[in-house]
Amino acid sequence: MMNLLLARCTPQSEPLPLEQLADWLTQVPGWQPDPEHKLIARRFDFDNFYQVMAFANAVAEIAHAQDHHPDLMLSFDACTVSFSTHSVRGLSANDFVCAAQVSALPEASAE
Repeated sequence: MMNLLLARCTPQSEPLPLEQLADWLTQVPGWQPDPEHKLIARRFDFDNFYQVMAFANAVAEIAHAQDHHPDLMLSFDACTVSFSTHSVRGLSANDFVCAAQVSALPEASAE
């Protein structure tokens, strides 16, 4: 497997074969696929809204640098991050690269 923390997203990503999903998920603890295996998501909990927004802004920096953008659901004490590759209508390596990098953010450890 590739080092997801150092990897770069690729523009022409291929869909991940479903039989490889479990192996990829071991690389991103805490992230869960949806029932249709079209996205992976993780909820990050915080003490206050300021921490939520700092985290969301840090996620935005990763998304911009990787040109791979998540869906974010924000509340006063949590942020749920979901990655999916729209061009393949499901999951690609890009989703796991970004999930690993989001999980490694210092802001993510506030939970």
